[in-house]
Formats: sequence, structure tokens, C-alpha cells
Amino acid sequence: MQTFAPIALFVYNRPQHTERTIKFLKQNQLASESRLFIFSDGFKSAEDEAKVLEVRELLKNIDGFKSVELIERKKNMGLANSVIAGVGRLVKDYKQVIVMEDDLITSPYTLTYFNEALDRYRNEDQVMHIGAYMYPLKENNIPESFFYRAATSWGWATWDRAWQHFEPNIDTLMAQFDAKKRSAFSIEHKMNFWKQMQDFKAGKNNSWAIRWYASIFLKGGLTLNPAQSLVNNIGHDGTGIHSGINDIYNVIINPKPISDYPVEIKENKAAYETIKEFLSTRKGNLWERLKRYLKQRLG
Repeated sequence: MQTFAPIALFVYNRPQHTERTIKFLKQNQLASESRLFIFSDGFKSAEDEAKVLEVRELLKNIDGFKSVELIERKKNMGLANSVIAGVGRLVKDYKQVIVMEDDLITSPYTLTYFNEALDRYRNEDQVMHIGAYMYPLKENNIPESFFYRAATSWGWATWDRAWQHFEPNIDTLMAQFDAKKRSAFSIEHKMNFWKQMQDFKAGKNNSWAIRWYASIFLKGGLTLNPAQSLVNNIGHDGTGIHSGINDIYNVIINPKPISDYPVEIKENKAAYETIKEFLSTRKGNLWERLKRYLKQRLG
């Protein structure tokens, strides 16, 4: 009898987003066979208290899963510490985990993809992360799923054997990078991954995701990704901790299940080049950037 990976869902103070996230998650083919663990962070201000309590009230009557456990934090841990603690707990108990946040809508086949990939690559030490999100790529010359170096954080899964390599200390991580590694890490400087590391060190962000990607990268690890995204982030409306009001990363969710998985454990060169091209042009020309800036400023 197959044991499906538990789902860790991290929520805070967005009842409408949380409700949509759960609604779509429940429509997944494997929902009724999956254990759902919801980590509700404590409020950090009186202003947030009412919304946090509203979210918790909403979570009391969830059905459609094999089991539901709500973990209500008494104090505010922050998203990064909440994710690190929640993932650590579930991989210890179940040896694998699927991780979702409260602003992600899924395909009916997202849980199927995660569980099939977790089973398929369980003993492949180089495969450390399974991502469900992919940028809106225009090219069609890449397979249904492929290996790549960077880890996406909008819906993902991993195993205890990979998570044990997570290094939370930013100084320990940064000390292992030279100029060549910084270039490779940041997709030849097309993405601001190294700046995210510097910003974390400077206290400008509190990202668990950049430290997880750095941990994978320094181990020579790979991530599995779909060519067409199996999740979409609905948090880019200004309500989220890390959200910005733009649609650069908005995607149409793949309506079909993934049936083709890579056999060879190595980064797909065509996918890498396609992603690099997307990253280098994603912000558009000067006029498009200006329009987006004004939209964000003026709301």
C-alpha cells in the first residue's frame, strides 16, 4: 500500500487566499489519501490578530483529506522559521514532505506529480528538490519535466535525506562561493540570487528559500521542474510578505498530468538556456518597466 507524502501548508493572515488555496488543493486527485498539516503562525501585531483568528476559524472544518492537523503557533515565528520548523518536523516523521503556502492554486494533478517524483527519485541523492512552479516559458523544445539547478519555492517537495543538507547559516553558505560559483548560482547574473543572499545577510529579507537553493547548489544538487507550471501564485496583489503587484510570473496552470520524467540525472541544457532567456528579458523594455513601476506606486 502506497503512503503518500504529507502536505505542510503555511498560513498567516489572508483568509480569502487561504480558502482558495485549500479549495484547489482539495480538488487534487490524491487529496483524500493525503495528510494535511496546517501551520498557522501567531500574529505579530494587534492589527493582524483579527485576520489570523479569522483564518484559524476557517480552518476548523476542513474535510476532503485523509487527516487534517492544525498547528496554531502562540507566538509569531515569521514565515522562514515557520517553514524550517514545519518541514523539519514532517521529514523527521514521514521522510518526505510537500510544502505549500497560503497563496497557491494547484492543478488537480499537482499532488500526483509530487508523489510520483518523490517515489521515482527517492534514492537519487543528487535530486534534492521537486518544484511545481515554472516561469511562463515560450519555448516548446523542452520536455514535460526536467532537471535544473535552481529551486523554486511556490509549491515544492523534498525528502529527509536532502533536507538534512539545509544550511541556515548565511555566513557558512556565502564563504563557499567564489566568483565562478556566484555566476553559476545566479544563472550567469540573469537572476538576483546572489543579491538575495547579500540582502539576507544585511537583514533586508528573511528568506528560507534562498538558503535552501544555496544549500542545494553547494551540494551539486538538482531540482525537478515541470515545463508548464502546476501552480500559480495568487499573492501578487500586495497582501503578502514578499509579494509585488505584477504579473511577470503569472502562469496558466497545466491542465494535464505529467507523464514524462527524465531518466538521466543531469541538468537539461535546453531548459537552462530557455529559462536564462526568460530571466534576461522578463522585465521587458524601458517603457514596460516604467508602466509597471507607476502601477505599483500608484496602486
